[in-house]
Amino acid sequence: MIAKVLAVAGLVLTSGVALAQQPVIGVVNLEQALFNSQAAQEQQAQIQEEFRDDQQRAERLNGELRELVERAQRDESIMSDSEKRKINSDAQEKQVQLQMISERVQGALQERNQAFIDSMRQNLGAAIQAVVQEGGYTIVLNADSVAFFDNTYDITGKVTAKLNELTR
Repeated sequence: MIAKVLAVAGLVLTSGVALAQQPVIGVVNLEQALFNSQAAQEQQAQIQEEFRDDQQRAERLNGELRELVERAQRDESIMSDSEKRKINSDAQEKQVQLQMISERVQGALQERNQAFIDSMRQNLGAAIQAVVQEGGYTIVLNADSVAFFDNTYDITGKVTAKLNELTR
């Protein structure tokens, strides 16, 4: 009889230990958490303001290029060879200008985004650590490394909220 009681007590105790050792899993999309943060939104607004002139110039050049193409198509039969060469030359020049603007803006955006990531790395780590402690997570996986996960494991929003809290 005592042996049965001890056996049952042992099962109860070991099942409690097994339950206590169940991992609490979270999955976080680091890029999404970082770029959905308030700091990222502010940075993007600042970048848009900074490159507004380039954007307007690119839109103007696109409009001029479109007009040149339409004119060339519409008036091709009545244009002289020199007019055709001039339109072709103008169109190529505008395309080169558009490409230069695009490359300059893309390069600057890449530099800014990398600088932002570098500046936020510690805050992102602290936000993840805080969410882990608050949620009792034992395992947190990077969403990019997981083939599939149920959204109930997604803690990206919690990490973004904590990141916003830490960077106020």
